[in-house]
Amino acid sequence: MGTGLFLVAVGAILRYAVKDTWDAVNLETVGLILMIVGVVAFVVGAIYAFSASRRRPDAVGVDRDPRY
Repeated sequence: MGTGLFLVAVGAILRYAVKDTWDAVNLETVGLILMIVGVVAFVVGAIYAFSASRRRPDAVGVDRDPRY
């Protein structure tokens, strides 16, 4: 999820704060693409994190022999 937030932040900087021009690349488009990829990465990470916590049992019991 952290990578997604990082990509959104870098994309927003490129899209809204950088006013440099480069003939080969449109930095506003690159920023928009990074923001979209960042949001997708954040959502996928959040879904994975919350679904992993549901699959894990709350209490794991271990049967041990009382002699040991």
